[in-house]
Amino acid sequence: MQRVYLDHAAGSPPVPQAWEAMAEIGVRPGNPSSLHAAGREARRHLEQARESLAESLGARPADVVWTSGGTEANNLAILGGLAGRAALSPERSQLVISGIEHPSVAAVRGLLPERVREIDTLPSGQVDLDHAARLIGPTTALVSVMTVNNETGIHQPVGEIAAIARAGGAWLHTDAVQAFGHLPLDFARSGVDAMTVTAHKLGGPVGIGALVVRREVALAPIGFGGGQERKLRSGTVPVVLAVGFAAAARVAVAQQAGEASRLGLLRDRLVAGALAIAGVKLNGHGPSSSAIVNLGFAGCRADDVLMLLDAEGIDAATGAACSAGVHQPSDVLLAMGSTLAEASGALRFSFGPSTSRADIDRLLGVLPQAVHRARRAFA
Repeated sequence: MQRVYLDHAAGSPPVPQAWEAMAEIGVRPGNPSSLHAAGREARRHLEQARESLAESLGARPADVVWTSGGTEANNLAILGGLAGRAALSPERSQLVISGIEHPSVAAVRGLLPERVREIDTLPSGQVDLDHAARLIGPTTALVSVMTVNNETGIHQPVGEIAAIARAGGAWLHTDAVQAFGHLPLDFARSGVDAMTVTAHKLGGPVGIGALVVRREVALAPIGFGGGQERKLRSGTVPVVLAVGFAAAARVAVAQQAGEASRLGLLRDRLVAGALAIAGVKLNGHGPSSSAIVNLGFAGCRADDVLMLLDAEGIDAATGAACSAGVHQPSDVLLAMGSTLAEASGALRFSFGPSTSRADIDRLLGVLPQAVHRARRAFA
């Protein structure tokens, strides 16, 4: 059976250009921190990749700090931002985040509960700007609001949040992992101080990401070692992965407009077909990514629908892959006002370069029966 992969938001297969770029230098020796010829050659490839990724993001090369992925970049932005800002302005100790952040941001609520304040989320899936304006003030060190939600695909009003943060004197970080490659990004003009991106969501290799951060923003390192990457992230940078990331980013940015249009048609087709099934609803409304659809299935468990689709050769997801293993009701949907039952009955379908109309039609062909069987099992 030819499987249908509709979980690109968790990880999209590397594009050929990324494989080719990595293969070209993959057998060459050299640590980019070494001073000998092999080390200097590795450093040259690393800096070329940095320059290329910066150009894809509308940033300066010096803004790009390599990390192992989005989770580490988010951790560095949050913990490094809080510590760095407190060192400059001790009165600024508060972190303001939305209630729909990725676990690598949201989990700070358990780590530093007395320092975190949470922006309300509207039923549409966007953050409440009025509430954000009331929360962000003289004691706010850092604000973190993602650009595109990883579960619903809803675009967040980052530009408006940036204006509020700037007026309040706070730094702003955005997790742009699900936006990069699907939306045009311009870091220099965005108004944000730090931005997280990663490779494996847009056709690059797993194990490499970046925190794009303005040089003027004095983050504190959250680890220690050799002082690589502006003394913010010690450790040997995997040059091969950085080169693959840069190559995948070039492809994604070059094809972004055309892919957004193509995937938008597929998204519309899936939504229209799914909503024709009784008891199915679209979670989240308003500006959204063409690559993510979140559907709620009343009267059944999402896990049951997921497993029935899996048996039919279709891969989907119940939420963020970083929370996979034991399915919990979606915190994102709960923050949007969904009931516990509604948050437990939602599936995410996400698209990428390999997604075709035939894939959507195959899903729609088996989805009604899968939902029917799941409801019978749940009854």
